[in-house]
Amino acid sequence: MDIQRTFHLHLVSDATGETLATIAKAVSVQYAMVRATEHLHPLVRSRRELDRILKEVEAQPGIVLYTLFNREMADALEQSCKDLNIPCIAPLKHVLQVFDSYLGMASTPTVGGQHQLDADYFRRIEALNFTMLHDDGHLPENLDDADIILLGISRTSKTPTSIYLANRGFKTANVPLVPGMTPPPQIEEETKAFVVALVASPERIAQVRHNRVIEHAHGHLADYVDRDAIAAEIAQTRQLCARHGWPIIDVTRRSIEESAAAIIRLYHDREAPALEA
Repeated sequence: MDIQRTFHLHLVSDATGETLATIAKAVSVQYAMVRATEHLHPLVRSRRELDRILKEVEAQPGIVLYTLFNREMADALEQSCKDLNIPCIAPLKHVLQVFDSYLGMASTPTVGGQHQLDADYFRRIEALNFTMLHDDGHLPENLDDADIILLGISRTSKTPTSIYLANRGFKTANVPLVPGMTPPPQIEEETKAFVVALVASPERIAQVRHNRVIEHAHGHLADYVDRDAIAAEIAQTRQLCARHGWPIIDVTRRSIEESAAAIIRLYHDREAPALEA
């Protein structure tokens, strides 16, 4: 049996470090037999803080990724890593160089610029508030105020997908499709919102529901985990969508991020003809 190797990965940032964490995750998953022990060092904005981190890097050497817009501090970090003979990389450096060259101007260093309290930030907060209030079919009378409405039977990841979409700035409501119950009448009416259904394979839903039943000791809910019953629920979802021309996203093998990306693409595809008109 192969033993997974580990290595230290230091993420040094003068902001939250989220950008570095995302880059590190995207790269490290490409190495199945190696696991990174991450050391996140956010809000590094003074030489004193940097010196403290350099001691940790020296004690646990590994790869260093950084986003430091203060040139003096960046140079100090790179020199220290050079002395320790360990790699030190600024992932955004080459991207910024390409932008500088193409745009014919230098960038304006802005620490944590993507987290500024601007109009986009408050739009995302508003979307998140809306989404939390309209989770699991609540406040159906306001569905027309949503940007996106997610439909789906139980355990098709409606809530986490809605929250992810809200973080991208889309006011999202999710409506459960429950056997024996008609959907809210507002769904059947014409709406400005983009309606999309989530489905998954009966096997996948049965597995997730089975775990849910065990977790909450609802052992009597036999139909809830029955594959044939689940297949019938999925068929009803497809019939409902076929009547209205609503798209369907199969989330069986998709992550929340992948499902949301597919929904956003379909949303923009629908909006494009209106913008061109």
